[in-house]
Amino acid sequence: MDDTDGLMSIGAFARQVGLAPSALRFYDDCGVLPPAHVDEATGYRYYAPDQENRAILVRRLREAGMPLTDTSVVLDGTREEARAVLAEHAHRARETAASAQAATERILRDLLGGAAGTEVRLGGAELAGAVRQVAPAVASGAGQAEFPTLGCVLVEVDREEVRLVATDRYRLAVRALRPTSGEGVRPGPCHVLVDVRELRDAASWAMRLPTVDLEVDEQGARLRDGDAVRVLPTVDGTFPEYRMILDDLPTPRHRVIVDRAALRTVIADAGYEGPVTLHAQEQRLELTSHDSGTSGLAAICTGPPVRIAFDPAVLVPALDAGVGPDVLLEISSPVQPVVVRSADQGSFTTLVMPVQVSE
Repeated sequence: MDDTDGLMSIGAFARQVGLAPSALRFYDDCGVLPPAHVDEATGYRYYAPDQENRAILVRRLREAGMPLTDTSVVLDGTREEARAVLAEHAHRARETAASAQAATERILRDLLGGAAGTEVRLGGAELAGAVRQVAPAVASGAGQAEFPTLGCVLVEVDREEVRLVATDRYRLAVRALRPTSGEGVRPGPCHVLVDVRELRDAASWAMRLPTVDLEVDEQGARLRDGDAVRVLPTVDGTFPEYRMILDDLPTPRHRVIVDRAALRTVIADAGYEGPVTLHAQEQRLELTSHDSGTSGLAAICTGPPVRIAFDPAVLVPALDAGVGPDVLLEISSPVQPVVVRSADQGSFTTLVMPVQVSE
């Protein structure tokens, strides 16, 4: 009898429970929703019908913005523990919604009311969000003075997507956007380097538009909305081969899922001025600094215990750029780049370099 008899492929199960296949893979990595069977030869995941209720509950909790650490309590804890976690989350959600509404109203009050080549259409707000995510990884100060191209964002366009890439050599941020339409796209990718200040300014303009056309040709790059045009001044130079970095990443040995806002708050509020060490073991993440002692957070940790250190000035912006209530750290070793990602946005990847700390 076939081991997959009565089971559903990941695509079929995703449609059945209303989750994306990428989210199901993420929940498998986290141990929240492992498949019923994994084909050893192909790696394909298969799910059983009796997993549907759990998957739907996961989806509903995630739609409510619940971190995975709390989601696990609702899924596997006692009824009393689940009720307490849900009540606390509802309280936090009300406070967050009120703060977001106030901030949005302040922003609204402050707002002021080609040649042959590549042209793609993007969502204005989506483009602005992508710029916001990658811009913190752009080099500044001495790093930019030494390598001027690192003060730019690489804008890369091909038939399938638009990619924004930034790096300061200590972190790498890549955001992919799916065009709504494209015209005259050249075979293979084309790319330009745009100063981050110019791109941020253009993104602020695009944010108010439903869609915006990105044009790249021999004369440069620009954003267009009908007759309104914002030129993107380009910079000559060579950008690092970021694809080689991504392709050379080893398979992670450790995965740590933790509440993103809580991790960011602990690091920022503690005022860490030197490296902060993260020690992941069992279901806890401990943060240690010579100046601020030790703090702990609930976490979902897979793989053997690991101790790794970061410069807070590098890690905190990577957390700020993320999307969703929790963050996943994929660690291959304490000396290799760490992938920072979430289930809520598979199109955004951040790499952060750890630092060495003397014992």
